[in-house]
Amino acid sequence: VKTHLQAQTLSAMAAGHQHNHESISSAFRSIYQQHGVVGLWRGVTGAVPRVAVGSAVQLATFASAKDWVCERQWFRKGSWAAVLAGGMVSGVAVAVTMTPFDVISTRLYNQPVDADGTGKLYRGFLDCILQISSKEGLLGLYKGIGAVYLRLGPHTVLSLFFWDKLRNM
Repeated sequence: VKTHLQAQTLSAMAAGHQHNHESISSAFRSIYQQHGVVGLWRGVTGAVPRVAVGSAVQLATFASAKDWVCERQWFRKGSWAAVLAGGMVSGVAVAVTMTPFDVISTRLYNQPVDADGTGKLYRGFLDCILQISSKEGLLGLYKGIGAVYLRLGPHTVLSLFFWDKLRNM
């Protein structure tokens, strides 16, 4: 529903398939009526790996980066600056690892579908990766990485900063 509504625009400016929902509730109703409950979960094959990879990378790189800056004596162990530095490095790693999954999920969510709910452009997660890579190159999987970082960078820094401080209490 979110992707349908975010992609919706005037036909003169349209990029990609337009779903033309009037509201959130009409989007839910329309998707459910046309494709059933399964239609509401279309694209989840790209979203689940995104969250799993992103969370794993976020926690692993945070701890490693925080330890690394302390070993180099850039910041004192346990200092707020070491925590922020670890969060910044983790934010970059999260953006790099999650962006391909974001691109794939968005393409799967927003593609037009047949009456039975089958995507008209991609057969699934792997087909989407292969098509993007062959038509747009590997960098096609990194479209929008700047915007992804602008959203995930601060979120990662603040989340990890507060998590680290609460964990130490």
